[in-house]
Amino acid sequence: MAKLEILHFPDERLRQHAKLVVEVNDVIRQLVSDMFETMYEAPGIGLAAVQVNVRKRVIVIDITEDHSQPLVFINPEIIEREGEETMDEGCLSVPGYYEEVTRAEEIRVRALNQHGESFEMHAEGLLAVCIQHEIDHLDGKLFVDYLSSLKRTRIRKKLEKQSRQATA
Repeated sequence: MAKLEILHFPDERLRQHAKLVVEVNDVIRQLVSDMFETMYEAPGIGLAAVQVNVRKRVIVIDITEDHSQPLVFINPEIIEREGEETMDEGCLSVPGYYEEVTRAEEIRVRALNQHGESFEMHAEGLLAVCIQHEIDHLDGKLFVDYLSSLKRTRIRKKLEKQSRQATA
């Protein structure tokens, strides 16, 4: 396993759209393994392949504190949405910032697992929010896109300043 580098906003590579996974093979399974290692070490509860500069429709999620329920979604698509919920969101690609975002309260998602098997899952609450957040990444969208342009610009400028200071 290898820890991967997480891209940070406003890196333009985060705006790229991920491509469908044509075949779930050993390369994809290794990517999933590396993504889990990276996510757990960060620490985070979700990670999209786009965040580690891989343009594939792959996300990993584990909302448990003890890392006991790892979930893999390959080529995920939301097929039902219900209700509305506002929750504080953060992101490994926007470190240190948390803002309220409104999303569907319940969803039904269809995807492939790491063995290439199709499945559907009903999710609500934090898991539903996390799945929607990570699927947004696959479409080049970040949670800061739900904020006002003023807030988004303020966050971008602070992160750019931190990046410059880190490389100086």
